Amino acid sequence: MTKEEILRQIDEVIEAGPYKDNWESLCKVPVPEWYRNAKFGIFIHWGVYSVPAFENEWYPRNMYMKGSKAYEHHLKTYGPQEKFGYKDFIPMFKGERFDAGEWVSLIKESGAKFFMPVAEHHDGFQMYESALSKWNAKQMGPMRDVVGELKEAADDAGLVFALSNHRAEHCWFFRHGLEIPSDVADPANEDFYGPQEMNCDIETLDIYDNPPPKPHCEDWLARAAELVDKYRPRVIWFDWWIHNIGFRPYIKKFAAYYYNRAAEWGVDVAINYKYDAFARGAAVFDVERGLLKGIQGNFWQTDTAVARNTWCYTEDYDAKCPAGIVRDLIDTVSKNGCMLLNIGPKADGTISEADARVLRSIGKWMKQNGEGIYGTTFWDVFGEGPTEVPGGYFVDNEAIDYTSGDFRFTYKGGIIYAFVMKWPEDGKVSIKSLRRRWRLEKHSSDFGIEAVSLLGFGNEIAFERDETALRIQTEEKIETEYPVGIKIILS
Repeated sequence: MTKEEILRQIDEVIEAGPYKDNWESLCKVPVPEWYRNAKFGIFIHWGVYSVPAFENEWYPRNMYMKGSKAYEHHLKTYGPQEKFGYKDFIPMFKGERFDAGEWVSLIKESGAKFFMPVAEHHDGFQMYESALSKWNAKQMGPMRDVVGELKEAADDAGLVFALSNHRAEHCWFFRHGLEIPSDVADPANEDFYGPQEMNCDIETLDIYDNPPPKPHCEDWLARAAELVDKYRPRVIWFDWWIHNIGFRPYIKKFAAYYYNRAAEWGVDVAINYKYDAFARGAAVFDVERGLLKGIQGNFWQTDTAVARNTWCYTEDYDAKCPAGIVRDLIDTVSKNGCMLLNIGPKADGTISEADARVLRSIGKWMKQNGEGIYGTTFWDVFGEGPTEVPGGYFVDNEAIDYTSGDFRFTYKGGIIYAFVMKWPEDGKVSIKSLRRRWRLEKHSSDFGIEAVSLLGFGNEIAFERDETALRIQTEEKIETEYPVGIKIILS
């Protein structure tokens, strides 16, 4: 279908369907139960930017930015940008060892319940077969419909399939290429680099200034709808630039179209957004590399990465400690959230040893402790302890120094799960939030405790409980850098 045909179809589906392109209607769509229960998914940044493997996935932009590290690296390694531009990496992006089944097998081993490859990043190269542009992985580079293969592998493995789309930023992503001699300025490449808006950029953060032009917004909408119809993803994730006020009518149209399509298919779907792009309740709020301070009334998500310094594979890939990622996961779930953890495969299609090691380590922990994560909800309080977790965007790269007095709680079906964020050397655990309360606090509810056990460490253990705390002590010494889950069955 052409762009014009897709846009007409969008209007027709909205007209005929139960959901309209206004906030009142869109806020009626509930968050899918499967999503609220999943708690953990895998994000995948794989694209042409994996070929230079330098700095991060913004290499396509930075290589044209005079004075940047990527600019100097490009000149030294590949030559002048007018002779060797970003498009010239595409033939080098072969993905010759890409195996969708192997990827999905590792993702399943991690304990994730869904995964989300990037369908198109800011660079404009589509990782799927598209009727809207020849610059896609089926016609160039790998010569394969990468998204289609991953979708098929996900269905075979019983994993939920999702997609991300970063097309919104494309209208300014390459604009620095117009400031220097480069292939971006060559009219022959306009169908790839696209019209670049010189006054519409990341440097202009005011959402009311410099709205993206109508042709770009319509192109964004058509591409997003094409993804929906071709691959039926259960979640669509959008990056931050859709918060620009100029996108507002188009994101409403997309949401109405997507929700109506899902109603036709008989499945539950969700949209991820950042900042204030969507009205609260119309989609699922996402915090990039961030955490939140308390329990949220609405289900939310953090998207973060195995690597501290990049979302795609680079030669200086700096992987986090898996135990730290698990602690962030627990903290997120205790506050009514979900974690989307990114990996960055190499240009040849293989997953790096660093990513594989982290995913397998998390998977091992999830096998022992997953019952306290999957299908849970928040408890009366998210946790207790002296350690304060920073809230907001881009706060997840600093390791949080938890103590043995720090706990996080989840709840499911008459069971409280208390996660000790750092196991004490003496094996003595004291949880004030689980104290007996009825004698000291009138009008407060209390509960009885039938049994206590440690997830992954055997049978029931003895406990004591009074007006100050619930106390347990293990007889055998436990040595682990990971949080330990305590299962508390209520009577």
